[in-house]
Amino acid sequence: MLKKLTLIMLSPFLVFAATAPSQLSAQHAHPSPYAGQQLRDIKSLSAEDIAELQRGGGWGMARAAELNGMPGPAHLLELKDEIELSTDQLERITALYQDMQTKAVEEGEKFIAHERELDRRFRDATINDDDLRAILAVIAESRSRLRYIHLSTHLKTPAILSRKQIDTYNTLRGYGASPCQRIPEGHDPVMWRRHNNCD
Repeated sequence: MLKKLTLIMLSPFLVFAATAPSQLSAQHAHPSPYAGQQLRDIKSLSAEDIAELQRGGGWGMARAAELNGMPGPAHLLELKDEIELSTDQLERITALYQDMQTKAVEEGEKFIAHERELDRRFRDATINDDDLRAILAVIAESRSRLRYIHLSTHLKTPAILSRKQIDTYNTLRGYGASPCQRIPEGHDPVMWRRHNNCD
């Protein structure tokens, strides 16, 4: 009788023990936003990232120029009719684009290779602190070169274009009115237009 009573008293705990792990895992699961990325070839780069780098795309590196009125050659060529590029302008911008793309593709491949090496060393557990610092320095240098390639090209386009063409580019790209089209209250219009190189 005592054994039977003890078993009855313990039964709720037995039920809890049998069900608790699955309930806890369901209630307290915290999937990482990175879930699924462990299947990538290079964990830090998506397939889209790799494709963008391999084709010499901007990869968002030229925003400092693009969003401050210095158009990129790739988009200028896409919008050449709307912007009304002359034959001379078209030739100069095409040359800029081809030079940028050649350099960006070459450096992009190097950047991918460095990231692949970092991934491999972590995967194989063959990396130490000194190795990590060295590899990260190489990756940082490569990324810096990539940004320079893209930004330095944007730096050259304003000299090829008129103010009106730059304004048209910004409008077509959805960046809103240029400084020449909207003079802030309290500013002298003549000085403002002169400061912003308005025609």
